[in-house]
Amino acid sequence: MSFIRRAVTVLAAATAVTAGLALPALAHVTINPGTAEQGGFTKVAFRVPNERDDASTVKIEVSFPADHPLAFVSVKPVPGWSVKVTESKLPTPVKTEYGELTEAVSKVVWSGGAIRKGEFQEFEVSMGRLPEDVDRLVFPTKQTYSGGEVVDWSEAPKADGTEPEHPAPLLKLTPAVKEGAASPTSTAGAANRSSAAPAVVPVAAPSSADGTARLLGGAGLAVGVVGVVVAALALRRRSS
Repeated sequence: MSFIRRAVTVLAAATAVTAGLALPALAHVTINPGTAEQGGFTKVAFRVPNERDDASTVKIEVSFPADHPLAFVSVKPVPGWSVKVTESKLPTPVKTEYGELTEAVSKVVWSGGAIRKGEFQEFEVSMGRLPEDVDRLVFPTKQTYSGGEVVDWSEAPKADGTEPEHPAPLLKLTPAVKEGAASPTSTAGAANRSSAAPAVVPVAAPSSADGTARLLGGAGLAVGVVGVVVAALALRRRSS
């Protein structure tokens, strides 16, 4: 009996570790995909999971970088949600290939819908041109729950590389691949780049494979532990 109790303890510990590995992938508001090429246009989705058992997410407010304003921002309609795009006057006009930019999108707010317990929602945005002189853009986001709680996802990455408690959605920018040059990311780069201002094009929602893969991997680990326990019990019975 003591052997069985030890086996059950090992199984419980392995399951707890697995859950710990799987849940963080779904815990934060993130941008998907998380990278884009400098100087181009991109389509991304702000992925918002609901983290509360007793409340639904009813509002998402995304702030756009004022220090690197984007000339073109368009949103894809989300059924059941209304969207408000706010433009603000820039302190200093920015020259672009399309003329002088005096105003730019500063905030996008989705409201009126509900992300319930165990659910997530993706809010798609097309934007550009992306700056060429920085390697990342940060999009501070506020997540409002039906009970009135507001979670502020606005913390920048730490200098030591560790993740803060409430990280802001981050879009990493990579150097553009020169025409004709081979690169492992050239295919992805071609999908996110354009030589003209983008139009709103319906796109498929990005895959949630990252969280699913962790959960499946955790399930496989738990099944493996169960197999070890069953085999050990069988051997014990044979030897007795």
